[in-house]
Amino acid sequence: MSKIKTTHVGSLPRSNELSDLLFKKDQKEKIDLNQFDEIVQRDVNSIVKKQIEVGIDYISDGEMSKISYATYVKDRIDGFSGESERKAPKDLDDFPSFKERIARTGGTPTYTRPCCTSELKIKDKTSLTKDINNFKQALEKNNHKDAFMNAASPGVISAFLPNKFYKNDDEYLENLSNLMKDEYEEITSNGLKLQLDCPDLALARHMTFKDLSEEEFLIRAEKQIECLNNAISNIDSSKIRMHICWGNYEGPHLHDIALEKIMPIALKANIQTYLIESSNPRHSHEWQIFENLKIPKDKIIAPGVIDSTTNFVEHPEVVKNRIVTYSKVIEKDQLIAGTDCGFSTFAGFGNVDENIVYKKLESLVHGTELASKVI
Repeated sequence: MSKIKTTHVGSLPRSNELSDLLFKKDQKEKIDLNQFDEIVQRDVNSIVKKQIEVGIDYISDGEMSKISYATYVKDRIDGFSGESERKAPKDLDDFPSFKERIARTGGTPTYTRPCCTSELKIKDKTSLTKDINNFKQALEKNNHKDAFMNAASPGVISAFLPNKFYKNDDEYLENLSNLMKDEYEEITSNGLKLQLDCPDLALARHMTFKDLSEEEFLIRAEKQIECLNNAISNIDSSKIRMHICWGNYEGPHLHDIALEKIMPIALKANIQTYLIESSNPRHSHEWQIFENLKIPKDKIIAPGVIDSTTNFVEHPEVVKNRIVTYSKVIEKDQLIAGTDCGFSTFAGFGNVDENIVYKKLESLVHGTELASKVI
């Protein structure tokens, strides 16, 4: 019996101590950087051990050192300043009372999001080196090899840190892709898989680009894939994963673009594995698109069979059934069981209690074992 592998999207809850330091660092408050490095190293080792104990196959460093999955690049690249306009998702605009409730209950993280205001240049390579070394040391200490490290795609950077300098957004994307190339290659050259976080292909439709027509947005998505392929041109596709999501928040999601519209564009990326939201109630039916959209034999689909926005712990039988459903349209050897999104895409924020996160991951592992026996 061949076993279906398990993974998750990357970010995991940080300790309160680390979250406090990340926000102070983000606000440019003075902190003890040696202490910060020690705490990051400690927490990376801790969450690597937790993932292995739960039984997850492909694990991450939890993005411990990052304030968020996209805006961390402002600390590694020169050319950003000021603060960008915050655009709420269109579905929350439709329900202002709900949007207000989220804001009132502290559901909106307050981290800095500057704009690109001058020429982009690499300013800090040591942070990436530290991240890689911390992760590799933790993997070696815990005798585990299958691992991935997250990195922001050029498209999601441009969505969160908008262009105010280059002549147009295409030029901005092209410069970002040339600069991020180094980070992507450094990760994979160290024996880690690269996960490119690409909510710009889905979430950005009803947030950053909510004023565009669908046709205009899909043209933007084509450009984002073109620039992404430029950035990964020197990396074998088997070493790369892509995560696509419609936003890791509880909301109506009434304006989410359909997976059938974006998946054909995403498949043009020179990557092997696609992690997609599949437990979100607005998207759990979309396994059906693969009845007609045939996946090349060198591609892998990792549907989210665990939700990342609620504290319900999915029953292993539910997980099994979700995987079995996907197996009707995707070959078993092209399936990996994943999660809808990260559990802490912004440090200190996440709907799911830290301890419940690992219970959900336990259910992911157990349910995948059940599915592997019947597929």
